[in-house]
Amino acid sequence: MTTNASQIDTKAVNVIKGLIMDTVRASNSGHPGGAMSSADFAYVLFKEFLNFDPKDAKWFNRDRFVLSAGHESALLYAILTLQGSLSVDDLKAFRQFGSKTPGHPEHDMTDGVEATTGPLGQGFAMAGGMAVAEAFLRDYLDAQSAGHFTYALVSDGDVQEPICLGSAALFGHWGLGRLIAYYDSNKIQLAGPTCRADKIDHKALFESMHWQVIEIDGHDHEQIRKAILEGQAETAKPTLIIGHTTMAKGCATLEGSESTHGSPLPEAEITATKAKLGLPDESFYLPEDVLSHFRARFASLGAARNDWDKLITARLSDADFAARWENATTPVCQRSLNWPEFESGSSVATRKAFGACLGAMMEQLPTLMGGSADLDPSNQTVKFREFAGIFNAASNAKGRNLCFGVREFPMGAILNGMSLHGGIVPFGATFLVFSDYERNAIRMSALQHLPVLHVFTHDSFFVGEDGPTHQPIEHVSSLRLIPNLLVLRPADARESAACMAVALKQKSRPSVLIFTRQGLPVLDLPNPLEEHVSKGAYVVRDPEDAAPQMLILASGSEVHLALEAAEACPELKIRVVSVPSMELFDEQSAQYRESVMPRSITRRVAIEAGRSDLWYKYVGLDGKVWGINHFGASAPAGVLKEKYGFTTANLIKFIKE
Repeated sequence: MTTNASQIDTKAVNVIKGLIMDTVRASNSGHPGGAMSSADFAYVLFKEFLNFDPKDAKWFNRDRFVLSAGHESALLYAILTLQGSLSVDDLKAFRQFGSKTPGHPEHDMTDGVEATTGPLGQGFAMAGGMAVAEAFLRDYLDAQSAGHFTYALVSDGDVQEPICLGSAALFGHWGLGRLIAYYDSNKIQLAGPTCRADKIDHKALFESMHWQVIEIDGHDHEQIRKAILEGQAETAKPTLIIGHTTMAKGCATLEGSESTHGSPLPEAEITATKAKLGLPDESFYLPEDVLSHFRARFASLGAARNDWDKLITARLSDADFAARWENATTPVCQRSLNWPEFESGSSVATRKAFGACLGAMMEQLPTLMGGSADLDPSNQTVKFREFAGIFNAASNAKGRNLCFGVREFPMGAILNGMSLHGGIVPFGATFLVFSDYERNAIRMSALQHLPVLHVFTHDSFFVGEDGPTHQPIEHVSSLRLIPNLLVLRPADARESAACMAVALKQKSRPSVLIFTRQGLPVLDLPNPLEEHVSKGAYVVRDPEDAAPQMLILASGSEVHLALEAAEACPELKIRVVSVPSMELFDEQSAQYRESVMPRSITRRVAIEAGRSDLWYKYVGLDGKVWGINHFGASAPAGVLKEKYGFTTANLIKFIKE
C-alpha cells in the first residue's frame, strides 16, 4: 500500500471508531469496546475483499458476511453507512423502536445484514450453514453462477459457547474451504479478562478439527490482507484467522478495559479519544474523502454484477441448466408435490409416514438437504442418506445428507444458515425430547422468518422403556409458545403427509413436525385433507342424524382414541375435532372457528399425551383435559398406556364423568 493510501485507511478506521462511539453514546446503550477492536479487520474486508453489489443487497452470488459477535452491531452499522446502505440518521436512531439499526443485527430489517445474531455462537454456526449451501450450489449449478465466500466475525464469547466448537468440528470435517472466520481475540469480555474462564490454545484446537489457522496482529492491515488471501487460497479446509487485538483500541484511557464492553463510553472519554485519533470534536463525523476512498471499487463491483447477469442469461438457454436454476431459485412454497398414499385401516407409525414422505420429496426436490442428529434409523432418514449421498464440500459437494452427529443445537443453527443463504430446502431430525438442546436455534428460525423443517420423532411417553429422560412431556406445549413457529402433530399417516405439504408451503416461518414412535391406525379422514390441515383444526366425526352436544378435541396419537370413544357413546352425540396445529387454527376467521367449535357446545373434552395446560383455551375452565402433567417411567409403552389412562375405556369413563 502507498503511504497516502495507508494514511487514508488509518483515518477511515478512526472515523469508524468515532461513529461507533457516537452511535452507542446517542442511545445510551450498546457495546463499543469489541466493535473498536474489530474495526481494522471489518474495514479491510469490506473495502478490499467482500464481493457484493452496492445496489442490490440480495444478489444471489454475493459473498456473505455474518457478524456472529452481534453485540458489535455498531461496527457493522458504521460500515454499512460508509457503504451507503444506511445513513447517519440511521446511526442516530440506534436501538430505537422501528429503526434500521436495532441493538443486535436483524437480517430482515437492514440491507447488508445477512443473519440475525446476538445469541453467541449461533452466527458462527449459521455462517457455516451458508457455506454448506454455497458448496452444494456451486457444484449443482457451477462456480461462475454460485461461487462465493462466506465470512464470519466471532468474539471470545462466541468461541466459549459449545455450539461454536460443535459446529467447527463439522465444518472442518465437511471441508468447507470457502468459509473464513475471523476471531477477534481481544481477551476481554463483560465480566473481565477471558483468562479467568479459559486457558485454551485455539490454534491447536481448531487445527485438530481440520481448520487452517492463521495468527496475526488484528490491527495490522497488511497482515489482515495476507491472512484473507491465504484463507481464499485454501480449498480443502475452512480458515480461522485469529486476530490478536486490544479491547477498545484507540481509547484515551480505557483501552483494554472490560468497562468498554457493554456500556457507552463517558463523554469525556469520547472527546479525549477523538483527539487521540485525530478526529474533530463533533458527533457522527463522516468526511467525503473517507467515503470516496471506501467506495472506490463500487464501479468495478457493479460491472462484475452486470457480467454475472449476462452469464446467467446466456446459461439459461441450456435447458438442463435452466431446470437446475429454477430448482435453486423457485421457492418451494410455489411447487406442487406428490405424496405417498396410505391404506385406511392399516397401522403406521407417523415417523414411518414421514420417512415415506421424505422418500417422495428427495427426488421431487433436488435442493432438499438435511439429515439426522445421529438417529437416522429412528428418524427414518436412512433412505434419504443412501439416495442423496453424504455431503462433503471437498469430496462430494453434491451429497445432500448432512451427518450432524449428536449435535442438535449446531444442527438447528446450521439449518438456519442454509435457509438464509437461499436455494436450499433444509431439514433436520432428532427425538422430540432433544428439542430442548435445539430450542434456541428453533427460536432463531422463528425470529428470522425462516421456512426450516424441524422434524421430531418419538413424541410422547409411548417411547417406553427408555424412560422419563427420553419421554417428552412438556415439549409440544413449550414449542407452541414460541411466536411465529408452526407446530404440527399429525393424527395418522395421511395427516402426516398433509402436514408435510402444509409445512412446505410456509414462506416466512419454520415448522416443527412431530411424529410418533408407535404405530397408529390410518384413519378415514375427510378430504381435501391438506385443506383441512391448513386450517389447524377440523371436524373428523359428527353424530349421525343429530346435532353435536359434546366436543372431543385431540391431536396426534390421541385422535383415534377420541374417535373410538365417540363411536362407543352414541348417546352423548359427540363431535370429534382433530387439532394438528393450534397456531393455524387460531389464525382462522372467527366464523370458521365457530363452525368447528361452536360456543353453544359447552361440554368439552381434550386429550393429548403431554401437558394439559394449553388446551383449556379451547375447552374452557369448565371443560376437561386428559393429559400427562408428570414425568414418565421406564416400562413398555403398552404398560404405560394403561397406567396413564390413554385407553379407549378410560377416555369413555372420563368423558361420561
